[in-house]
Amino acid sequence: MLSSKPILAGTSLAALTLLHLGGSAMAQTATTPPATTLPTVEVDAPKRTQAPRRPKVRVAVEKRRATPQAPPRTEAPATVAGESERFDTARQSVLPPAGAATHTLTHQAIEALPQGSNASLDKVLLQFPGVTQDSAASGDLHIRNEHANLQYRINGVMLPDGVGAFGQILDTGIVGSLSLLTGALPAQYGLRTAGVLDIQTKADAFNNTGVVGVYGGSHGTISTNVEYGGTVGQTQYFLSGRFLQNNLGIENPAPSVNAIHDRTNQEKGFLYLSTVLDPTSRLTFMSGVSNATFQIPNNPGQTPNFTAFGVSDFDSSRLNEHQNEFNQFNVVAYQTSSGEFDTQTAYFNRYSQLHFYPDPIGDLVFNGVSSDVYRQSVINGIQQDTAWRVGYAHTLRFGFSVSAERTLVNNATTVLPLVDPADPTAGTIDAPFSVFDSNAKTGWLVGTYVQDEWKITNNLTLNAGLRFDQMYQYVDANQLSPRVSLTWKPFDGTTFHAGYARNFTPPSQVIASPVNLALVTPPGAPANTQTPEVGLNSPVLPERSHVFDVGVVQKIYPIPGLEVGADAYYKKARDLLDDGQFGAAYVLSGFNYDRGENVGVELKSTYKNGDFSAYANLAWAKQIATNVASNQYLFGQDELGYISTHYIYTDHAQMLSASAGASYLWQGTRYSVSMIYGSGLRSGFANTDHLPGYTQVNFGLSHDFNIVAPNKPTTLRFDVVNAFDTIYQIRDGSGIGVFAPQYGPRRGFYVGLSQRF
Repeated sequence: MLSSKPILAGTSLAALTLLHLGGSAMAQTATTPPATTLPTVEVDAPKRTQAPRRPKVRVAVEKRRATPQAPPRTEAPATVAGESERFDTARQSVLPPAGAATHTLTHQAIEALPQGSNASLDKVLLQFPGVTQDSAASGDLHIRNEHANLQYRINGVMLPDGVGAFGQILDTGIVGSLSLLTGALPAQYGLRTAGVLDIQTKADAFNNTGVVGVYGGSHGTISTNVEYGGTVGQTQYFLSGRFLQNNLGIENPAPSVNAIHDRTNQEKGFLYLSTVLDPTSRLTFMSGVSNATFQIPNNPGQTPNFTAFGVSDFDSSRLNEHQNEFNQFNVVAYQTSSGEFDTQTAYFNRYSQLHFYPDPIGDLVFNGVSSDVYRQSVINGIQQDTAWRVGYAHTLRFGFSVSAERTLVNNATTVLPLVDPADPTAGTIDAPFSVFDSNAKTGWLVGTYVQDEWKITNNLTLNAGLRFDQMYQYVDANQLSPRVSLTWKPFDGTTFHAGYARNFTPPSQVIASPVNLALVTPPGAPANTQTPEVGLNSPVLPERSHVFDVGVVQKIYPIPGLEVGADAYYKKARDLLDDGQFGAAYVLSGFNYDRGENVGVELKSTYKNGDFSAYANLAWAKQIATNVASNQYLFGQDELGYISTHYIYTDHAQMLSASAGASYLWQGTRYSVSMIYGSGLRSGFANTDHLPGYTQVNFGLSHDFNIVAPNKPTTLRFDVVNAFDTIYQIRDGSGIGVFAPQYGPRRGFYVGLSQRF
């Protein structure tokens, strides 16, 4: 595309066992006082006379118990489902969102939206309060005006960062419920702290049934998917796969209906296996894979700027850049639930790869540089979380995580020498030469935490904890972070929360990879089109911040089914992390602002009455920062100087965002509508301007037909995206780290058919 311009390492099992035995002993001691009610001798004497019979009774009872214990191993899936549900509940008690602002969508709520589970995960997230739309190249979306800094968890296990600038590894169809946690997060959540996306996989998909479907329409879209789940003995399994292709893989850089050279092919797969080993333990395996290819869309009518390989006239609509992305993750989790203890120990790994292929001649003619970029990341790690119910009033939670990441970043760049090294405007010489920059690194992230949930009263809960994080990457750093929150329920249906969190956020290791400027800077190389104005690239640092958050959720009983909420937050950061696309390659480069502030207010409401449901969200937010503290070479001298003396808006800061939607099931047909509004992302020199506001409205219609069987419906759906064909820009090609313009999708019509079997 072209520009328009030694750690607490964990707790040993032996130690936990001793604590458990100690806890049991204390519980037995605590139950001794009621023995003071023994003065009635008449009661004790009969018990003693019957004592010889007790062994007989005990044997009889054991025989009766032995009878029902055998069937669950071969009984119907309902028995296994009940055991799994118990473990799911126990897992939630290990990692509760204490004191955080929580927004949740169930699988049923997602299906009720226009496009349903055919919509990508980032489009579904836009229906949460405080979530802002962005271009795929800039990260798809932002939580509370933060760039990236979003943590993905699946069944409580953290998924580490990948290397892609776009491309979704998770398919919406696997979601059982989707919760976004924001605000002052409790101590178990570290690293990415702007928000935690907690995905619980489907829990109702193990009844030996499946779904096959096809969905398609405008922009050459065709998507096929298949799901199947069942139960074999004590094992539940679920698998899904989806293939997608369309002609709008990335946002169109032009306002036209059809993008030029924007084809994408994407395949995704997911496997879930879960086995109840015994009444106190469960073993789970999860694996996901995503393989995607993207053509980079072209912006026609651009003027060539350089001559390369004898070519000075090039049609910008015929550029041929493309990008491949591959991601895979695996998780093995062992969960126990016994007495006062609930634990989950998980091993995880992730492999991620990205390769951007330039148009060697065309990129040189228009941009003066052609970059072939390859990025790879391999991560292995362990995560352990434990909840110990010390008593009614206290639940102690503690855990740790350790991960090792090996990254490789290769950049093969072809550039043009300058005619006059002192004057870049004097032109270039048609003598292209190449430089190769490669950087490999093995880094470590270590974290541990402990926290106490104290029920001061039945209505007031204090959650206080400490978290310690250590990073060994391109920069070594650590931090001890206190977290505290209060949750108060003064009345039925009213919940207040207030919290403070000290956060430590390491940069993504791939994005923080340093660049060897000597390769393109005299005297190591002749002055060229890649020689930076500012020859400084200080290392990217971890972000450190203070977050304050307060909110309330209220059920409106005079209007049954109505719930409203409000939340306000303030964040003060040092070395605020940011990144952007600073060249034609669709890859991100990271940097820090020395200081940053983030403030906002969110309002939300939900309503449900029978077959009708609706929601509405509104958010006001402001993020400002000053003084670029790392990778200064990415900026021009004038822009860098301005930022050093002014607080500026970050490029992804949007003042107002809103979302709303409704769904009504009438005589078997579901009618749905959704809407997003944005007041416009930043643009212009040093982000001093912003784009116009926009509204996008989508409609959906679906109906179940009992053609095969009543419990195996055939579902037909029809959706309209951007129903009023609003033409709006997400980016205009200006602003910090914004390389090219991107427009929102034009109106599209889609039809889907699925069959349960």
